[in-house]
Formats: sequence, structure tokens, C-alpha cells
Amino acid sequence: MVSYRRLMVLVLLLFVGAAVRRTPPVSAGDEWQPISQEELKMTSVPEAPGAPAVYLYRQVDRDDSNFISEEYRYARIKILTEEGRKYADVEIRFFEGENIHSIKARTIRPDGSIVNFDGKAFDKTIVKAKGLKYLAKTFTLPDVQVGSIVEYHYKYERYVYSSRWILSEELFTKRAKFSLKPRPGFALRWSWPVGLPEGTIPPKDEHGMIHLETQNVPAFQIEDFMPPPDELKYRVDFIYTRGNDEKEPEKFWKKEGKTLNDSVESFTGKRKAMEQAVAEIVSPADAPEAKLQKIYARVQKFRNTSWETVKTEQEQKREKQKDINSVEDLWKRGYGDSLQINWLFLALARAAGFEAYSVFISPRSEYFFKPQVMNPFQLNGDVVLVKLNGKEVYCDPATAFAPFGLLSWPETGVKGLLLDKEGGSWVTTTLPPSSDSRIERKAELKLTETGSLEGKLTVTFSGLEALWRRIEERSEDATNRKKFLEDQVKEYIPAGIDVDLTNQPDWGSSTPRLVAEFELKVPGWASGAGRRALMPAGLFGAPEKHAFEHANRVHAIYFSYPSAKIDDVTIDLPLGWQVSSLPPVQALDAKAAVYSLKVENNKGTLHLERRLTMDLLMVDLKLYPTLRNFYQVVRTGDEQQIVLQPLATAASN
Repeated sequence: MVSYRRLMVLVLLLFVGAAVRRTPPVSAGDEWQPISQEELKMTSVPEAPGAPAVYLYRQVDRDDSNFISEEYRYARIKILTEEGRKYADVEIRFFEGENIHSIKARTIRPDGSIVNFDGKAFDKTIVKAKGLKYLAKTFTLPDVQVGSIVEYHYKYERYVYSSRWILSEELFTKRAKFSLKPRPGFALRWSWPVGLPEGTIPPKDEHGMIHLETQNVPAFQIEDFMPPPDELKYRVDFIYTRGNDEKEPEKFWKKEGKTLNDSVESFTGKRKAMEQAVAEIVSPADAPEAKLQKIYARVQKFRNTSWETVKTEQEQKREKQKDINSVEDLWKRGYGDSLQINWLFLALARAAGFEAYSVFISPRSEYFFKPQVMNPFQLNGDVVLVKLNGKEVYCDPATAFAPFGLLSWPETGVKGLLLDKEGGSWVTTTLPPSSDSRIERKAELKLTETGSLEGKLTVTFSGLEALWRRIEERSEDATNRKKFLEDQVKEYIPAGIDVDLTNQPDWGSSTPRLVAEFELKVPGWASGAGRRALMPAGLFGAPEKHAFEHANRVHAIYFSYPSAKIDDVTIDLPLGWQVSSLPPVQALDAKAAVYSLKVENNKGTLHLERRLTMDLLMVDLKLYPTLRNFYQVVRTGDEQQIVLQPLATAASN
């Protein structure tokens, strides 16, 4: 998992000597745009028929002239239908380490009267679709009705490492204006990778300011399991370069690689100190893998400042942390940021006799890296490649809770620049197979005479399934973690359930597995049908129940990583109950996607085995019908019924 502090360190390497100071306001922001009678009376927009709401106007003014960039953002939304009232709940998306402030908002009623927002914005995690989640500042505007206009503006601060204008939004945009004050002293290139909205004139440089105006921008459709949205939207990307004016990608990256390699070697070049440190960690008799794992475990114990809450300047002064300028400094002081901690592992591995390299990567959670774009700031993460017993092992000890040899999912299967003094070469990080990232659900249940299931459930998360959950919940307390896991079980079962976490999962370690134990009750899982009782076979099939059910789709399908779900369920039937029929065995092997379901009866105890394996990452849109058909088979198999005869019926027969 790449943090913002990690990005900042990379920026510091490239923006040497930049002074950190606040940017003066781009706009006073205290004046609202005038409201026209046309906007007040508007009931629909011909270019967006049936839209619940539309952006009447958007404005983004960005100032990159200092190390901390500031944007002034303004939005005006017209509520057109009852459904559109949900846009009174404003979500301002941001990333950890960024600062949103000076929020002002108001509601304009259809008669033109105004209600100002005087509440408070809250930080919240937003789940927009399956596979799409982000942080947001949220607040609700008052007295919003059909015909109202809601508008707000705010300031948005982030460290300069890349700039972009996002032209597409979830709603149709009638009109929008964008400006950028570039960072001085740097060459600037810009491009629009997916084109521009129809009729939009490309950005222009006017007296040192870049401007663009656009209109009638189509709404951007959000779908489950889609690639990063910003990668697909109409946008303008800005790329800063300094001292690297190469026009050919190969030459550009060779030059960039040499610069990065010099930084790494300068920080890690304390061979004698590292050899002494290695002697404290490993034994000469240790096998190579044991040595490397001991070094990894020791490095993970260092305090990682990148994972800590961003501190104010006053808090940092009180702590009086000294600068870390080398691996020797880090080893002595016991703390460093993510980049530095990975470089410590690199230095220690080399001191222990291993061939090891720093690899700069671009995580795939927000966008997809393209070397031909020649944007050095997209290589904003770092992992370490070690040659171990003839194999290549990628490690990221700076990622909290990451087991040895496992990267966080955004770092898997991505292109990286392996550094050396010649400028480096491109490699691709490991993508673990589905067998390495599993959810195993083992349930020992009893069916009551009223049709309810009761008993114990053990869920074991392994590999990436365990790692992302530990990272997700790292800042939560025991109560919130308990709710998180119980809510996950509720998502598995397509019925109302009672579930209680009974153990204390090991949240704080880097072990490959996270085990959660529950007491489970599923009321009415078996239902009466005449003289029989029917019970669905797929107890944990809720996530697949509505997956890819729409006939049409706009975007390609994108899974975060290959994974497997393995279910082992035993159900003891009430005394005297009999099994009339069992569903046939299901076995669908589509190579990259496999589904199986088998139900057996052993003297009044049912045994259900279910497996769903997905070794997929990106699925082309043209293959969507095939994927949709696969999931239809899964739904059909899960919905098959086990036919039971209760005691009274069995006796009469």
C-alpha cells in the first residue's frame, strides 16, 4: 500500500530545493456566481433526458506555483427529480494526506430564496460500487427539493507530483471552466488520453496560465468492478519535467532511472554499518531464505512514519524528529518513512550477500502506468526485488502487515523500473494466483424444526484477502473491527441473519492468514412447501446473486486480484427428518473462472462443498456476455433446492 508520505519523498528527490510554503488563494471564494431565472425555472435538460440532476456549472482553478498545490473548486447542481435530491448529500473525494478546507455551501430554493449551510463536514469512506471505494468529506445541504439548486466551493491542497483536470463527472455538465498556474522552472506537457468532449477546444497557454472551457459533458457511468474511474474519464493530464527533455520514452526512462538510482545508492551506501546490523539479525548457520525472512521481519518492526496520522507543523516541532539521510541514520533512530524503510531492507539484504534491487512502480489502484507518456511522477511507489535460491522475490516491508514475499494488491502485476547504474530496465511484479488469496468458510450448523440454521462459522482469509482487511482496519478500534467482520458475513448470506464474532482475530501481525470465528443463526433458511421443506444449496452466495446481472455494460471488467472462495458446510438435520432429493453436482470449468457445488447426505447430516475461483484481472468488454453467462450458472447452481421431509411427513409415508 503506497501512502502519501511515500509520494512526497519521491517528489523531494525530484524537486530538490523546493521551499514548502502555503499558496496564496487562487480565488477569494466569497462571491457566488449569479443565479439566472433560466436556471431557477429549469425542469429538464435536452442533452441529458431523464437526468435526476445536472451540473449547471463547474470551475477548477489550480495553482502549482509552490510545492503544495491548491485548487479552488466550485460546483452548482440543479435538482430535477425526486431521485436527484440525493445530491444534497455532498461527497468531496480526497486521498489520505490531502487537505480540504474553506467549505461554503448553500441551497437556492425554486423561488430564489437562499438557505446557507452552517453545519460540519465529516470524513467518511464511500462505497460507490463493488470494487470502487474512496475517502470523502461529506455534508448535507438543507431544505433541498425538486427544482432547487445546490452549490458549494472549497479549497483543496495536495503535494505537487502530478496535475490533472477531470472533465467528466457522475452527472451531466452543462458548462465548466478550468485553469492552471504551472510550477515555474519546469517544462510542462499536457495531453487528453481519451479525447475531449465534442466541441471542446484544447487547452491554451495564455500569458503563463493554462485555460480550458467545455460544455455538454456527458455523465460518467459508474459500474461494479470497473477500472479506476479517473483512468476512463475525459481529462487533461499535465506532466512536469525538469532536467529531462528526452523525447523518446526509452532514453527518457534511462535518464530518469539513473537519477533515481543515484538517490537510492546515496541513501543505502553504508556497507560496513549494514554488515554490522546484519550480524545482529541472522546467524551464519541460517539458510538463505531464513536469513532473508529474519531481515524482513526486523525491518518491519521499525516505526513507519508514513502510516502515522499526518501531523501539524507544531506537532512535528514538538517531536523534534531528526532528518533521516541514510540507512545508518534509520537503523540508529528506529524510524523512517516507507521509501526509506524499503531501502533499509535493500541495504541489509545486500550486506547479507543477496543480489537485490530497488524497483520503482506505479500502483494500479488509481490509474494505469504507461511508459510512453513519460510521466516520472507516476512511478510513485517502491518495492525490493531479491534473488533467492534462483527465484525472484518481491518484498515491501514498508507495507504494514504484508507477509514476506507478498505485495499489497495495487502493487501486484504492475510494470516497474528496476534500477541500476545504467538507467535500469522494465520488469513486472508478481501477480499471485487465486490459490494464494482465499476466503475459506467452514460452517458446522444444525437445522431446527422451524427451518433456521444455527451453529459455528469459521472464516479464514489468506494472502491478499487478509492483507487488505488488516490495512483497511488498521486505525479502527476493537468494536469497529468486530462490526466490520460481522457485516462481511451478512454480505455473504442472502437472508437476514444474527451473527456474533466470538474470537479476537490477529489484526496486528504479518501472518498470511486472518481467522475469524462466529456464532451464526439464519432464521427461516428452510421454508415449507406443502408437505416438504426446501433449503437453498448456496448458503454464502449473496455476493454472486446480483453480480453482472445487467444485459448491457459500458466499461471493461476489472478485478483487484485473482481470488478463491471455498465453502465447507455441514448441516445436522432434526431427528427424523429425511432427504427427498439433492441437487445435481455443478462443475463449470472456464479455465480462468471455475465454479463447483456438491451436496451429499450422510445419515441425516448434509455436507455442502462449494468453490468459486477467479483467476481474472481485466476482462475486455466484448467478453462481458461470456462472463455474465458464467455468473448466471453460479446463481442457478446456488439457488438449487435441497428437498427435505420433516418428521411428521416422513412418518406418514
